[in-house]
Amino acid sequence: METSSIIYTGGLRTKATHVRSGQEIITDAPLDNQGKGEAFSPTDLLATSLGNCMATIMGINAGKNNFSIDGMKLKVTKIMESNPRRVSEIIVEFDMPENIYSEEQKKMLKIAAVNCPVAKSLHPELKQTVIFNYSA
Repeated sequence: METSSIIYTGGLRTKATHVRSGQEIITDAPLDNQGKGEAFSPTDLLATSLGNCMATIMGINAGKNNFSIDGMKLKVTKIMESNPRRVSEIIVEFDMPENIYSEEQKKMLKIAAVNCPVAKSLHPELKQTVIFNYSA
């Protein structure tokens, strides 16, 4: 079964529909590439997918090991290169919720993040910078 269907609606905009759920995502070309920048660009989604994947795999690992990362926040920054035009770096910064994490749990979370399926699917030249901020 197909994963998604996409319609190019014109004006450098697409509408993607997740086939199973019917959820939709609109994309626009970014301002720096002839677009309106009124929605995620395809490269924004690439960067955001990395953060989402890392968080999901971390959540799976935390659940399996009986601790929580609920409330964790991520900041994702995409850095573009111009020649050729491509994403050169994605920075994913995790702000961990108030909790006392053991060193073992911290290590487990980092390993889960950097080994998520999206991280492992990206080209090795694309730099992935991962930052964890733990309070207390």
